[in-house]
Amino acid sequence: MSIALDQFQPIPSLERSQTHVTGPSMPFIDAHNHLGQFGGDWDQRPAQDLFDHLRAHGCVHYVDLDGGWGEDILDDRLRRYKELEPDSYRVFGGVNWALWADEGNAFPEKAAARLRAQAARGAEGLKIWKPFGLTVRDQHGALVAVDDERLDPIWATAGELGLPTLVHVADPVAFFLPIDGTNERYEELQAHPDWAFPAPPFPTFTSILEGFSNLVRRHRGTTFIGAHVACYAENLPWVSALLDECPNLLIDFSARIAELGRVPYSAREFLLRHHQRVLFGTDAGPDAAAWALYARFLETRDEYFNYSSEPVPPQGRWMIYGLHLPQDVLEAIYHDNAARLFGLEAAGTDRRHPQTNSNNK
Repeated sequence: MSIALDQFQPIPSLERSQTHVTGPSMPFIDAHNHLGQFGGDWDQRPAQDLFDHLRAHGCVHYVDLDGGWGEDILDDRLRRYKELEPDSYRVFGGVNWALWADEGNAFPEKAAARLRAQAARGAEGLKIWKPFGLTVRDQHGALVAVDDERLDPIWATAGELGLPTLVHVADPVAFFLPIDGTNERYEELQAHPDWAFPAPPFPTFTSILEGFSNLVRRHRGTTFIGAHVACYAENLPWVSALLDECPNLLIDFSARIAELGRVPYSAREFLLRHHQRVLFGTDAGPDAAAWALYARFLETRDEYFNYSSEPVPPQGRWMIYGLHLPQDVLEAIYHDNAARLFGLEAAGTDRRHPQTNSNNK
């Protein structure tokens, strides 16, 4: 009998320990998340509902990357959330690349001025979305490299203002490879063909990541956050070397436990080595199930479990393994690194969250 690939949903016969995790075991800061396009329907609900939800699950501070680059969205976020609970929320601004076509050579300085205005209004960071490096073009229609020196005023201004700059360039390596039987994300790309970036017409994955590393090296006075394990979770030695070289770089591992969890030895060594440079974030909205899954990955010894709630793991047909990180590393990743970056108070002496974990063997 033959079946279609999407009907193949094997149930492991393997006997293994499985831990029921209700969430992180201590107060945490979600430093990479959304309340807009990827954040669910929270912007349609009373703002107090959000903060009640965060507190109920141990999230003491929420970083919303959806402030945009104009005034309307940013002002709405600041009014709805920041004014209500300023110690529990912050929002990042952005760059409107579409204006380059009209502003020409003046664009970089004007973008820097707009960033100053965003900061004056209340933005507390800069988010660079993945079109940068893939599709952003200048006034001549030429593709703009990530390390284009014309844009130095933007990065210098972020550094001057003390705005952490979270950068998402590229995407998983498989998105840049041929979509055939050798591509480990074949099913995902079949479902989302617009996520494929073949070269040409797109630049190569390597050139984009080289541009990012050059950017971080050139602007040592600006704090960069490399989203999604610096956009290269498939190559931890490369990320580790860049962290060693550039003390102005932090990373988060949002939306990448699928990659880290399938190399548990390497991932654990990586996080132990760089635990003071890693931020916790899920990129899944304020979702309790996502927080619990990430906590299971970070805290337990569980083996061979699904990194998703879907029957077939959507990012690739593999399972992941828990890292069982020590307490001091968890404290740094869950809370203290982001608290230090954002000037927040350190966590109290009682680190345990009321929703403790329980083992079901």
